[in-house]
Amino acid sequence: MPKDDLVYIGHMLDMAQKVVSKVRGISRQTYNDDENLQFALVHLVQVIGEAARRVSTAGQVAYAHLPWREVIGMRHKIVHDYMDVDTDIVWEVVTKDIPPLIAELTAVVQKHQDS
Repeated sequence: MPKDDLVYIGHMLDMAQKVVSKVRGISRQTYNDDENLQFALVHLVQVIGEAARRVSTAGQVAYAHLPWREVIGMRHKIVHDYMDVDTDIVWEVVTKDIPPLIAELTAVVQKHQDS
């Protein structure tokens, strides 16, 4: 796996942690009422997808358990269909999908720090 892949995976982890910190203790209603929070979360999810997109095929194969297609697909949706981003889906992603992704990315990063 190319060394740059670890940079992108680390960046994915950093941005995912920012997502979780932004929604910690936030209700769905607060999210619905806060356009700036929505924009920030959409941007962070987009950045996670962009970093994922830059991981080499070899890196994606080496960590095939990570949801590469879904993460990159979400980035494509935000970038190419920006006028139709569903805030309900973004909320689901940031509250349900990102926390387990953090655990998986952390394991990858720690594996490479230990070697």
